[in-house]
Amino acid sequence: MASNDPEDHDPPGNPQPGDLIEIFRPAYQHWALYLGDGYIVNLTPVDEGQATAMSSVKSVFSRKAVVRMQLLKEVVGSNSYRINNKYDDNHTPLPVCDIIHRAQLFIGQEVSYDLLGNNCEHFVTLLRYGEGVSEQASHAIGAISLVTAAASAFSVLGLINNRSPNRPD
Repeated sequence: MASNDPEDHDPPGNPQPGDLIEIFRPAYQHWALYLGDGYIVNLTPVDEGQATAMSSVKSVFSRKAVVRMQLLKEVVGSNSYRINNKYDDNHTPLPVCDIIHRAQLFIGQEVSYDLLGNNCEHFVTLLRYGEGVSEQASHAIGAISLVTAAASAFSVLGLINNRSPNRPD
């Protein structure tokens, strides 16, 4: 999982239209797509105002989101960010004009949101590549699977131990 320590990240640089922006929140990474002139498009919770939506952890548990165009500096606030087109090696970005056009079509629209299957990273990678990808979600699913497997193993071991005929009373 990526570190949230701003010291571990390269300086943000100069984002270009169509770039993926990774914003480091205290407990997770938020993703946005740079439109140009200081603006990004990103997912925010439906039931929150624009000002509070920028930093709310509530967004992680929401089932619906609204696509908003906001100033990058306002969304980042006191957090740090970096340009992170990390999937460019495995996915070909669409032409910038197509990325921006697709993003603009979504502004103001309500969309479904699911932390593991349709999150902010899925949304912006869908805009950039035409395919929703989220390494963050894949890691979370892997961790959940590991915990579930471990719990199942302990449960089975407990049943075996409890049913052992050689168990002293």
